[in-house]
Amino acid sequence: MTERHSRRDLLKIGLGGVAAAAVSTEVASDAIAAEAQEPARDVLTPAEKFFDVARGNPVPHSLRGEALVKARLTPETWRLEIVGEGGAKMPRPLTIADGTALDLPTLIQMGKTHRVAFLKAIQCLNIAQPLGQGLWEGVPLREVLRLAGPTRNARRLYYWGFHNDDPAQIFQSSLSLTDALESPPWELPAFLAYRLNGKPLPLERGGPVRMLIPWAHGFKSIKWLQRIVLTNEFRANDTYADANNDPESHLKTAAYLDRMPEKIRGDSPVVIRGTVISGLSGLKRVEYWLRRTAGGTQELSEDDPAWKTAIWQSCRIDPAPTNWSHIFPTDVKSTEVWGFDSVTGKPKEWPLRYGMTGWSAKVGLLPTGKYEFRARAVDLNGFAQPEPRPNPQTGLNPVDVKRFEVTA
Repeated sequence: MTERHSRRDLLKIGLGGVAAAAVSTEVASDAIAAEAQEPARDVLTPAEKFFDVARGNPVPHSLRGEALVKARLTPETWRLEIVGEGGAKMPRPLTIADGTALDLPTLIQMGKTHRVAFLKAIQCLNIAQPLGQGLWEGVPLREVLRLAGPTRNARRLYYWGFHNDDPAQIFQSSLSLTDALESPPWELPAFLAYRLNGKPLPLERGGPVRMLIPWAHGFKSIKWLQRIVLTNEFRANDTYADANNDPESHLKTAAYLDRMPEKIRGDSPVVIRGTVISGLSGLKRVEYWLRRTAGGTQELSEDDPAWKTAIWQSCRIDPAPTNWSHIFPTDVKSTEVWGFDSVTGKPKEWPLRYGMTGWSAKVGLLPTGKYEFRARAVDLNGFAQPEPRPNPQTGLNPVDVKRFEVTA
């Protein structure tokens, strides 16, 4: 994913992708309270509702007309080159110059045999909230690389998308050739996506074709993909690595809180909600800690004694939908989607690995006063957020906190 953040206030994006509206600082408690019996939130974020993270001046998806054609960002003009360098040898490089570059019709035709479809939440390494979740469809990267023939003397590949012909705007990521070519049957492969939520991948989301690395943060899933280079260089050469980030970081299991008012009337039970991403190590549960305070916004230090006396209570995970035909496009059966049982059409686990869902915590009636509410995810290894990787260079995942006051 190309990265240049719009530094406007980052609103929480729900699973339906609708940004939380601004709220009054004092509302009736039933605005976020009452029993948690409302229908589960939408599983798919509409393409236009993903939080936008883009790089370039102008940003590629703002191009129009002839500029879009020149940039090869239309379905008719899109081309992908696959070449070698640094000693890497391939029998059939794909280039624009010799007319062999991969075009979109060929990629879609490959999808009739090698199609991959799965749910994935997009989360950037240094943004504190998920960007959205979609049903992505495409072709495994390994099948595309085979078009260039068996490559010799290569250890990695790197790739980039359209960058306005300005070398300073190149944003690239890389993979080991092993990760590109092989994945166990229970794991998703790296792949080239050309459909989102049953429709052609829109320009705003990186279309006509983008790279999708299911297990990674968004900077690996480069938008507007146009070039793949195989090399014998053994070092990761991701643009993000130059910014003191871990270029091999996997998606983290993490819980996030929805926006909530600063003041709540205490005349009915309070229910607090949020979202959770199931990262590399899966999800065991989401839990919360409600703490009464004297007020203020000072963060707890890592060695504050309060952490050792915290009482964490389990949250309710939104259940998986029972009727996927109402969620997926008419031409996509749940039995064909990765992570779903091929017979029953139901997800084998929920949330799916690298996907997200909602959670809620029924706190109940609270006495008047000031409070802090924290939520964290616990992965299948038993590690509670932010462990096992608290280092922000591997992705932001601090324990989310919201402060509010209960009034009479």
